[in-house]
Order: sequence, then structure tokens, then C-alpha cells
Amino acid sequence: MPENGRITVFLLDDHEVVRRGLHELLAVEDDIEVVGEAGTAADALARIPATRPDVAVLDVRLPDGSGVEVCREIRSQDDSIKCLMLTSFSDDEALFDAIMAGASGYVLKAIRGNELLTAVRDVAAGRSLLDPVATARVLQRLRDGGPDNPRSGDSDKMARLTDQERKILDLIGEGMTNRSIGEELHLAEKTIKNYVSSLLSKLEMERRSQAAAYVARLQAERH
Repeated sequence: MPENGRITVFLLDDHEVVRRGLHELLAVEDDIEVVGEAGTAADALARIPATRPDVAVLDVRLPDGSGVEVCREIRSQDDSIKCLMLTSFSDDEALFDAIMAGASGYVLKAIRGNELLTAVRDVAAGRSLLDPVATARVLQRLRDGGPDNPRSGDSDKMARLTDQERKILDLIGEGMTNRSIGEELHLAEKTIKNYVSSLLSKLEMERRSQAAAYVARLQAERH
């Protein structure tokens, strides 16, 4: 919980009416202060580091990108900022991406006002709101093998990785950000980013979430 007892919140949603509704809902609470708003991913990435909120409430689908990408980028810069994903859709893929981006929670816009207030307070206090049933379903689907998990030539692809790249791949599988991996391995965040780009290329993948899913499946097959 924040030291002064007040939770600072940043709102990202491309619909002004939704932002205004969220702002009014949160601002009347004595322990919550809205410190900024944005309607696009680019705007949010510029404003969130400046306001350093305790919690960023992020819409998943945006006109210029995804709230999940905003979450990943923000938390790679400052993992003290908690992210609460807000979406109109129940989507396993987006849920998994949110988990891998380091989000603390994932709630539907159909949530009641008092439930959202509880969610913001829980996330600020360091609790996770990711639904365990949905999370288990997503991870089971990934272990069973999906389009992001090419089974062909697994051993050949792994053989291309250096020892350091394998170590970083395992840490990605644990959901760690580039910054956290850098601290763990005593390397600069930029260096980790270069390693991640290299290992994704060797594994013939485009996204970090694909690598995380790949690790989850390999671990499941070992047990």
C-alpha cells in the first residue's frame, strides 16, 4: 500500500465516456487519486512514467496498439507500477499476454463499480487478481500445444541458443521483465533486450509471449 495511504491511479481508454466514468467513480474515494489519463498507447507511454502512479488501469484494445504492450513497456521501466487490464472481451490469448507482461489483474468492463474499486485497492496492495481458473485454462492450452508452440525441430532450435540465452529464456518463462532479468544476471536492460531479440530469432518466434509459452510446454513435457 502507498506510504501516505492514497492510491494514485492512471487511466488509459480510447473512449472518453468510459474514462470520465472511471474518473468519477475513483475520484470520489478518499483513498484514491486519479493523476492522469490517456486515450492512446503512445500518449500513455509518454505520461505514465512522468506521473508514476501506483496503479495503471489499461484498456486492452486501443487504436494504436494494445494496453498489454503498454503494461510490458511500463513495467520494464518501473516494475513498482501495478497494471490492471480492463477489457470488453474474455479472451484467452489476451489474458495470457497480460500474464506475461506482468499485469496484476485482468477484469471485464462489465464489472460493477464497487468491484472495480476493490480491484484497484487489491492491486495497489500487491495482490494478484488474475482469475486462477482462467489462468489454468490458458496454461493448459499452451501445454497441449497451440499455434504459438511449434513442435517440429524443438531440439534443433534449442541447440542454436547460447548458455546465456537459455538462461534468459527460462527467466522469460517465469514471467520476469527485461529489467528484472538484468538485475538477476547483473546485466544492463539494453543488453537483455538484445539477447531476447536474438533468442526469438533463433527460435523463429516474433513475440515474447510465444517464448514464454514454449518454456511452459517444455517444462510440462519434462514432468
